[in-house]
Amino acid sequence: MTDTILTRCEAKGLRMTGQRRVIAQVLQDSDDHPDAETLYARASAIDPKISIATVYRTVKLFEEAGILDKLEFGDGRARYEDAEREHHDHLFDMNSGEVIEFVDPEIEVLQEKIAQRLGYRLLGHKLELYGVPIKKN
Repeated sequence: MTDTILTRCEAKGLRMTGQRRVIAQVLQDSDDHPDAETLYARASAIDPKISIATVYRTVKLFEEAGILDKLEFGDGRARYEDAEREHHDHLFDMNSGEVIEFVDPEIEVLQEKIAQRLGYRLLGHKLELYGVPIKKN
């Protein structure tokens, strides 16, 4: 992926206000899976005039344009990530709320085999694992 979130917004013809640009940059710079409140905190530190409503409207617009993926892990907090990131799966820590990205070649091969066994050509998938840390003695 060479395009930034901002350049993809512009390429899709979205009107990019100054506040939307700040939000796009915050998303681009994020190496986690921020929710709207986290995005608001980061964006309003750059531009104090940004409201939480602007953040919610902007992530919805970006999601509808296919620029962001919305991730929901059942804890009531929608998180966001760049829709054009390299493929990866997620492990959700049920205690801390942390989202861990991973890629496992064995799982990728197994999913293809399962789809073929069931008579399908796999076009895509989304794997989410939910767990708690194993306590070590």
